[in-house]
Amino acid sequence: MTTSDVRIAIVGAGFSGLGAAIELSRNGFDDFVILDRGSDFGGTWRDNTYPGAACDVPSRLYSYSFAQNPVWSRSYSHQPEIHRYINDVASRHRIGAKTRFGTEVVTAEWNEESGRWLLDTERDGVSEQVRAQILVGAVGPLCEPNLPDIAGFDSFGGKIVHSARWDDTVDYAGKRIAVIGTGASAIQIVPELAKTAGRVDVYQRTAPWIVPRTERAYTTPEKWAAAHVPGYQEVARAAIYAMNEVTAFGLTYSPKGLKPVELACRANIARAIRDPELRAKVTPKYQIGCKRILRSNDWYPAIARSTVDLITDGIASITETGIVATDGTAREVDVIVVATGFHVTDSPVFGKIIGTRGRSLAAAWEETGMQGYKGSFIHGFPNMMLMVGPSTGLGHTSMVYMIESQLNYLVDYLKTIRAQGITRTEVTIR
Repeated sequence: MTTSDVRIAIVGAGFSGLGAAIELSRNGFDDFVILDRGSDFGGTWRDNTYPGAACDVPSRLYSYSFAQNPVWSRSYSHQPEIHRYINDVASRHRIGAKTRFGTEVVTAEWNEESGRWLLDTERDGVSEQVRAQILVGAVGPLCEPNLPDIAGFDSFGGKIVHSARWDDTVDYAGKRIAVIGTGASAIQIVPELAKTAGRVDVYQRTAPWIVPRTERAYTTPEKWAAAHVPGYQEVARAAIYAMNEVTAFGLTYSPKGLKPVELACRANIARAIRDPELRAKVTPKYQIGCKRILRSNDWYPAIARSTVDLITDGIASITETGIVATDGTAREVDVIVVATGFHVTDSPVFGKIIGTRGRSLAAAWEETGMQGYKGSFIHGFPNMMLMVGPSTGLGHTSMVYMIESQLNYLVDYLKTIRAQGITRTEVTIR
């Protein structure tokens, strides 16, 4: 096995990893490498290509503050445009030269004797060990698809497709399709599939709160202003940020503050669904804000179609020909779309990171629960910063804002240990 040495290893080339690389370069930390198993930059926005994939945060705010995009086409951007934006930013900052794509990090293990992280990698069947003083974990929580534990899952004779591993070779037109889940990806997928599918069965466990999505194409004058008027985008970002923070007040301090949002959700249902039975099925039975609030203008009209059936009974099993609900009803389908999200709190990635005393991150969090100092540094894992770590998730605004906050912390950390000649750091538990 060949080896290479680097000061800082960044694992992941999405918003977090790319942002880390850019901030390191801008602050004089040039001895780094990005490792990513994909073929280009983008992370989640590279991998999720399902029909209708889009962001539910306004475009002006869902971007780097240091690389604002004057050419967004819409107020809410779709996956291809976000993916293109990320790669354009990488190109402008020349980060590609410091990135190794197609590289799987098999394990990352702390070596106390050398004071280095030893990253065993594989690329095109060739193994290499990368040794780094600092490890930046930037794979994020939305990288490992979660498949449901349903009896008979592997017995299905048709096609099973996870939303995060979409298969474009399948012809979905005219097919009988089952969609498992009614979360953020499902409410984007179902309206698209319903346009051409023969039938769509949607299996819902818990109804989400969904607010209208104020999406529109930007006008030519707006695009011109974004590109030529100083401060235009900054003001637009600030306005969006401020409006989102009002929602945060309701989420964290006063649930009553979310009453206008709840009323908007209920009006969203009333406009699209006339059938009282279906309306009852899609109306949540819990306090708004307890789960992520979603945005869509298309979900309720799609559910109201005659070719779409919303099933609120649980799934008992999957057979060779379809799905059997807990009420005993069997429905035959050609394709099963699994929109069940990701391994967020139990990601297989955690088992690949080995800290002091040979203990994995998965084992550490099994004992203590997911925790980290400022969501970034974890006891037992020296010289490692985790991007989008514990308690950093946001339910009301752009994750890019949180990522940039962590990047500022990362740069401050690196400057501090460099100035003080520190080679090893580890947070303690008190």
